[in-house]
Amino acid sequence: MWEIARSWVDGWTVSRRTPKPVDAPWGLSIQVGLASQTVRHVLLDADAETARALVAAVTEPATWIKGFLAPEVMEAWFPPEWEPVDPGFLMAVDLRPSAVRPPDGYTVTAETADGVVTVSVLAAGGEPAARGQIGLTGAACVFDQIVTEEAHRRLGLGTVVMGALTAAATEHGAATGILGATVQGRALYETLDWKVLAPLTGFVHKPAAGIRTA
Repeated sequence: MWEIARSWVDGWTVSRRTPKPVDAPWGLSIQVGLASQTVRHVLLDADAETARALVAAVTEPATWIKGFLAPEVMEAWFPPEWEPVDPGFLMAVDLRPSAVRPPDGYTVTAETADGVVTVSVLAAGGEPAARGQIGLTGAACVFDQIVTEEAHRRLGLGTVVMGALTAAATEHGAATGILGATVQGRALYETLDWKVLAPLTGFVHKPAAGIRTA
């Protein structure tokens, strides 16, 4: 489990093009450097005392802490100036590519740069319809930012994106896919044989308005 969790963090940093994670007493820390997320701490098998000490030491706004425990376990560690982000799930799958074709009128493109494969689905007029990307880290890769535009939902484009990303991942030698799923995304991924390994719970210190993403 913790090997998968570490691989998720590694792949997330590749996908988001942040500095590499740094080992810390509670797990891993990432200098993200965004206004909405300055630092991300990921708890790896940290006990409550260690986690509470981290929370107490944080002063910088937009600092995130993520852990692989249920929200009701973690929420007692955080005082009122911390707010929960949308709950999620750590998921994984053994990658097996299969043919996936877009609906009529849609086209799929894939580009690779700096260890990130980006798949885009375009509608007939050329407007973006769906997208996703993977961060490549060797035998494992992280699927990230899978999005279907509202006007193009319920057409199976999420499945098309996942299929194209899976094909690209295996071409680059990856055998395991990992992702952090939203509640809504979990339903799609389970139809594609992804399995939930753990809850993915997060809190943010003095967040910017409207921040609720993974």
